[in-house]
Amino acid sequence: MAFLSDTLARVKPSPTIAMSGRALELRAAGQDIISLSAGEPDFDTPAHIREAAKAAIDAGHTRYTAVDGIPALKQAICDKFARENGLDYKPSQVSVGTGGKQILYNALMATLNPGDEVIVPAPYWVSYPDMVLLAGGTPVFVSCTAEQGFVMSPEALEAAITPRTKWLILNSPSNPSGAGYDRAAMQALTDVLVKHPHVWVLADDIYEHLVFDGFEFVTPAQVEPRLKDRTLTMNGVSKAYAMTGWRIGYGAGPELLIKAMAKLQSQSTSNPSSIGQYAALAALNGPQDYIAESRAAFQRRRDLVVAGLNTCPGIDCPTPVGAFYVYPSIKDLLGKTSAGGKVIENDEAFANALLEETGVAVVFGAAFGLSPHFRISYATSDAELTDAIARIKGFCEGCR
Repeated sequence: MAFLSDTLARVKPSPTIAMSGRALELRAAGQDIISLSAGEPDFDTPAHIREAAKAAIDAGHTRYTAVDGIPALKQAICDKFARENGLDYKPSQVSVGTGGKQILYNALMATLNPGDEVIVPAPYWVSYPDMVLLAGGTPVFVSCTAEQGFVMSPEALEAAITPRTKWLILNSPSNPSGAGYDRAAMQALTDVLVKHPHVWVLADDIYEHLVFDGFEFVTPAQVEPRLKDRTLTMNGVSKAYAMTGWRIGYGAGPELLIKAMAKLQSQSTSNPSSIGQYAALAALNGPQDYIAESRAAFQRRRDLVVAGLNTCPGIDCPTPVGAFYVYPSIKDLLGKTSAGGKVIENDEAFANALLEETGVAVVFGAAFGLSPHFRISYATSDAELTDAIARIKGFCEGCR
């Protein structure tokens, strides 16, 4: 009898976490490493949020809370959805979890049965397919190439839907590509979904506020109200308010689903951090100036990185509309040999050689389901980004 679960054999460790870990190990060994692999803002959590957390500790809010969130935070989430997205929810339709990742995981675990299919546009965040597999479902990938702007067409969505389809996971703006669905593109997808009432929508809106050049963010249930009763709209405070370590995510949807998610959470982690919840309450209800400031900084960094990468021989970098990632192609580098003697057979070989020869850590495109690409997170300083681009350019110039 095997000791480890067969379920565990269906999934693999997160490649982004693995690359970040490798970069940390090399740095600890004394190497000069620039890590562009982690997806978290490098800014401090805004002061008023930090102060609210301290006040919560002093007030004794350090005990267990309701399993899926304190009432005040649930109401603040309802207010946020009404204010920013035109969506009307009650607190009983809201779930708060330990990060947005738990909201997604709970929803899939609470709903998937063996044979159920989940449509996942590729490139995708690395955790989506493995969460589906852990829940016993089958991920169905829809390739969305650079030529398509990394977005899924309504025709491709229609073709992917079968009688077994239970969910579509839609992440806009996207990790890893930074691509987003404008209102017209989103409407085209929702028009397809309206025709298939057995398909639910899992909208991952975690990068909602990180959009550039006047791009208008929309979420599926906002564009098509007829989908609201079969949509889970997920968001969180990690990216918008530089609160990755606070581990607070939330989702809103039909009470049937929210109750099922709470039941699952009650037997796994129970409530998210009480202090984190009070910090999130201050984030949602307090001043929102930080969002515009961070957005401006990220847009400046995006422009720096896109311009720099497009001077690198063999790299083609599209300009994303949101998030804090770029997803360049290395198609013209395939088959070449680096100055250090490494053959660039694929994007994983490229990322490994780049780290070994220049100390720049990126994540290879195969981890996100679309090659030959790599992902850079530009959530770091302008100085580090400038240095990293110079190293990448030197690496590319050395390839023969």
